[in-house]
Amino acid sequence: MKWTWWKVLTVVFLLYSAAAGFLLPVPRLAIVNESIRNLYFHVPMWFAMMVILGTSVFRSMQYLRNPSARLDILSHEAAKSGIVLGLLGLATGSLWAKYTWGAWWTPDPRLNAAAVAMLIYGAYLVLRGSFRDEQQRARVSAIYNIFAFAAAIPLLFILPRLAGNSLHPGQTGNPGFNKYDLDSTMRMVFYPAVIGWILFAFWMTQVSSRLAFLQLKIDEK
Repeated sequence: MKWTWWKVLTVVFLLYSAAAGFLLPVPRLAIVNESIRNLYFHVPMWFAMMVILGTSVFRSMQYLRNPSARLDILSHEAAKSGIVLGLLGLATGSLWAKYTWGAWWTPDPRLNAAAVAMLIYGAYLVLRGSFRDEQQRARVSAIYNIFAFAAAIPLLFILPRLAGNSLHPGQTGNPGFNKYDLDSTMRMVFYPAVIGWILFAFWMTQVSSRLAFLQLKIDEK
């Protein structure tokens, strides 16, 4: 019971950010218009994805130092949660692009880099399924997981900035996260949304890990 407070906080923050995100006024900006409300969902999902993928990498490093089925499961389930959030981020981003850029997808450096990063993590799941030996699968997966995260960082944060012009906010003079498109009212919703989605990522990972631990116990009997 002592840890339930953060789950309550998760529900409160997500419900608050969803309700306030749809009901509170937002800045009237050209082109973006009401679609700016997607900021409360799309961006926090990506924040949560990076945090939980970082947690997965940390567990992988722990596994390589001290191999155990528990650490392998924690790393794997955290990676799966990150992939789910990444796909949700791509979906909400595509929806946002349709209403602001007029297309579900554009050859934008940041969009393409995000898609490549998700493909790399998709290969992680395929790789795990290709091994029958549990110890070999866990070790190779841990190593690949570390390289996947190392590849995701430049793909998501460095290469798009070096690629030139981009429609995506925050690049090449296109505003992002400043007074132009994130006023004080939006910050009151955006920051709780970020915290809520990060907590939700850990909650989702905790539930899936418990199921994996139960399956492990059943298999050992």
